[in-house]
Amino acid sequence: MTETTKIKPIETIRNIAVIAHVDHGKTTLVDKLLKATDSIPSHQDLGECILDSNDLERERGITILAKNISMPYKGVKINLIDTPGHADFGGEVERVLQMADGVLLLVDAAEGPMPQTRFVLKKAFGHRLRPLVVINKIDRPDRRLDEVVDEIGELFLELTEELGLDTVDDFEGNDVLDFPIVYASATGGYARLSPEDGNDNVTPLLEMMIDQIPPPHVEQDSPLQFQITTIDYNDYVGRIGIGRVTKGSIEVGDRIQLCGREESREETVTELFIFDKLGRAPVEKVTAGDICAVTGIGEVEIGDTLTDPENPDPLPLIDIDLPTISMVFQVNNSPFAGQDGKFVTSRQLRQRLYKELESNVALRVEDLPEAGSFEVSGRGTLHLGILIENMRREDYEFQVGKPRPIFIEEDGKRKEPIELLHVQTPEESAGKVIELAGSRRGEMIRYDPQGERILVQFRIPARGLIGMGSRLMSLTAGEATICHNFDGYEGHKGSIPGRAAGVMVSSEQGQAIPYALFNLKDRGPMFVSPGEPVYEGMIVGEHCKEDDITVNLCREKKLTNVRASGSDRNILLSPPRLMSIEEALEYIEEDELLEITPKTTRLRKRLLNAKLRRKDRRD
Repeated sequence: MTETTKIKPIETIRNIAVIAHVDHGKTTLVDKLLKATDSIPSHQDLGECILDSNDLERERGITILAKNISMPYKGVKINLIDTPGHADFGGEVERVLQMADGVLLLVDAAEGPMPQTRFVLKKAFGHRLRPLVVINKIDRPDRRLDEVVDEIGELFLELTEELGLDTVDDFEGNDVLDFPIVYASATGGYARLSPEDGNDNVTPLLEMMIDQIPPPHVEQDSPLQFQITTIDYNDYVGRIGIGRVTKGSIEVGDRIQLCGREESREETVTELFIFDKLGRAPVEKVTAGDICAVTGIGEVEIGDTLTDPENPDPLPLIDIDLPTISMVFQVNNSPFAGQDGKFVTSRQLRQRLYKELESNVALRVEDLPEAGSFEVSGRGTLHLGILIENMRREDYEFQVGKPRPIFIEEDGKRKEPIELLHVQTPEESAGKVIELAGSRRGEMIRYDPQGERILVQFRIPARGLIGMGSRLMSLTAGEATICHNFDGYEGHKGSIPGRAAGVMVSSEQGQAIPYALFNLKDRGPMFVSPGEPVYEGMIVGEHCKEDDITVNLCREKKLTNVRASGSDRNILLSPPRLMSIEEALEYIEEDELLEITPKTTRLRKRLLNAKLRRKDRRD
């Protein structure tokens, strides 16, 4: 190796990804690190979960999008990448790990390593990233510190053996089984080198991040090599490519060779930005080892490599997670169409869906022959549900059909997506969980008692997961913890039973009358409240039997001489059953739709007229 290509450590930079199972506290911990490094402007009160800037992220308490920030500490720039913890956004995790040189692995002090912990850690080990373990929530009364440390060690050994890695040689001569540990309470705002040392701040963690995570080792004097791992979008500049400069340097005004999946072309760099605390700062030049954002290079895609035109040396393309679930989006055609939404036309719906592709790289959109209809594919019902909720809040009005699995043709055989399903449940509910998964073609591959709870693992068709989340929560009285990850494609597993119960369908248009609701209370739970507008074909409740029935919610009590004044006001009704968007998507069947408006959601039949539905069933 010549002097000009010598690999040099950049001691003033640390690139660290934060990985964890959902709800293990990584976003809260990042908040405390930001505050400890004065990375938040003193005049701004940003509250908690600072990086969860999206309204949905704050409401749901989950990270949906990976985020880049930087923190200055003792002359070192720490580029921190906060990653999603939910399986539907696992593709984001894998991509952004390419920007990191090490990972901060958070594990709950009571729960220990969970299925998503294993998933994200396996991805990190695949990139040979050195871990710094943070055992979080040590202030929990049910903490299991010694057991959790042992479980982490067992997981490390299992994953390195599974990946065929040498625990020393593949991690720069450092034994990955001898991992450094920090004990923390993110909510308490402290990190400790031992559980009882009494420290009351996060300084020990910052020190360990600098000492234990290696600096980037790069070829600063080589020709440019910069791979795009994340896409952002701005209405003024278009697509923004984000990634780490692997070799050389990049400057504003440089002519670069963009090596993409489909083509290779020359472009000119218009602007460069580095990550500066919570924002981005414009710069003229970025050298190897640092993470930056670049504009002015046209329709850049995930996996594209920016190189020197005279010495093009692209990195291998990044595989984008294939969608496993699709559903049809279409213009709302219900009797109440256009009453709530601002954007209601086919053209507006199409523009919004295709605009989403600018930044949501795991999404696919395709025009369908039927006017105003589009097939939208993603990684799961949560992934698509987030898109639906965002569009609803932007004043879009539309309707969607039942989620469907995406089949592929391979070796002349039709194959379907298979997921690894992990369910942690109270011991007394384990039998019900196994029975339910079995009925949906799930194959149990692991049964692991963990104290008073059982971890059960299945390989199950993706279509078997549709509608399963709410069923599992019902069977376990809300005590189950559920996680699933894509595991490949296999031959069709056979039929899966649909929804066990039928529905009550409105026969009239008008307002739901308390008297009518009261008379139907023994037929099953209702989905509407007194006074709520309904229309013919709208699903207003669940029938206690398997068949659908039509009901008249607009029927009032006939007046008689003995009717007491105000008697309707004395009718006692149970509260209606309310569903989230994801729950509604899991609930509907093939002949049903979910109507989305800025103010409400409604379940309905595709064919609103009862006679047309009967004719369709006969045909």
